[in-house]
Amino acid sequence: MSKLIRFFERIYSFIRYDIWRITEFELSRSRKFLYRLVKIIVLATRGFINDRLNLKASALTYSILFAIIPMFALIIAIGKGFGVEDLIEKSLEKSFVAQANMIPTVMTFVQRYLETTQGGLFIGVGIVILLISVMNFFIQVELAFNSIWQVKKPRSVISQFSIYFSAMLVIPIFIVISSGLSIYINAILSKSIVYDLLSPVLRFFVSFAPYFFNWVIFTFMYFAIPNTKVKFTHALIAGIIAGSAFQIFQVLYINGQVYLSRYNIVYGSFAAVPLLLLWLQISCLIVLLGAEISYASQNIQNFEYEIDSKNISTRYKNFLTLFISYTIVKQFENQLPALSSHDIAFTNRLPIRLVNQILAKLVETNVLVEVFNDEKKMKCYQPALDINQLSVNLLFNKIESFGSEHFLTDKNQILDKFWQKTLSMKQKSEDLSENILVKDI
Repeated sequence: MSKLIRFFERIYSFIRYDIWRITEFELSRSRKFLYRLVKIIVLATRGFINDRLNLKASALTYSILFAIIPMFALIIAIGKGFGVEDLIEKSLEKSFVAQANMIPTVMTFVQRYLETTQGGLFIGVGIVILLISVMNFFIQVELAFNSIWQVKKPRSVISQFSIYFSAMLVIPIFIVISSGLSIYINAILSKSIVYDLLSPVLRFFVSFAPYFFNWVIFTFMYFAIPNTKVKFTHALIAGIIAGSAFQIFQVLYINGQVYLSRYNIVYGSFAAVPLLLLWLQISCLIVLLGAEISYASQNIQNFEYEIDSKNISTRYKNFLTLFISYTIVKQFENQLPALSSHDIAFTNRLPIRLVNQILAKLVETNVLVEVFNDEKKMKCYQPALDINQLSVNLLFNKIESFGSEHFLTDKNQILDKFWQKTLSMKQKSEDLSENILVKDI
């Protein structure tokens, strides 16, 4: 029993501490994949808890309930403009087969909604209310994604409108293409000679199609919605995982409705409502968890040596501050291109988050200055002072003296005298030490 406990303690210690002290540069390709997978799972789980995805999913569920009728109405209205509204209606019913009991009711509401906006009213107040309802839903989704990605600034209203309205125009086209492909397979190819030979393959593709379309939709969401640069590879990873999970949940939910039939006894026809809320809640959780996975996958390097970086000693942080300053100064002295935080972290095998913290402090204290490199398309760093004047003492004086001082000494004579003695001792120590320039270390 004690061996088993020690085994689990070692696993916990490895996942909690050791794995974050191993960078990808130190691993073989197979181990790199395995370690990345473990790190992504840990970070996504931590994000699920810390970002309170249950609450975010509840908020999105509330927004969807208000937006679902206007959204369906807008999609069908756009479809009417192309003369394919019947095809879109049938496709929507197939897409939401898990809510087969609710779809007729929803479609009835949609038809009534569209009827009330005809006769010129659709161009006026009706379309304004419709667009506001749909836009509000998309804005809530973007806010949830931005929160996961730690993005503070949302898109401008004009940018939001152009992106989300374009998406609403694309959705009917996407539905028509996917439905048309299904019709072509079932109606045209079924009459061809090669159908019998290809039928196993076609059946596989037909059964695989929902997964593929989910992958496309989810990948697009994770790539386009956050107001930050998301690399396509990481959006694709999250899209495949979340899209597959969503489709599997759909299948389980449909098959599980047999076991949920007891709700019909308690709630009667109203049973569809709590089941709809349950379906929406879990679906939103899957979507948000996918966003966590895409964030974790793209930002794994930011969490290397995370605990050590939080508990770093003042002496060791001063050492790294001096080393990073020296690296940038020497690069400038040798007339080489300015370095980015990634360059410094990658070359010296340093945690990128710690490098960014130190660089931010050096810029804040006017030791370094940010310059934008057009070729690399990222911020790089150069000395903000004459490198022939930048000494080690001056560097640490700027860092130590940055911030508010003297706000208590004038109210306490004992404190004031001790402050003056401290300054005098520090000055004598600096005078005794050699005034070494950073570039000469």
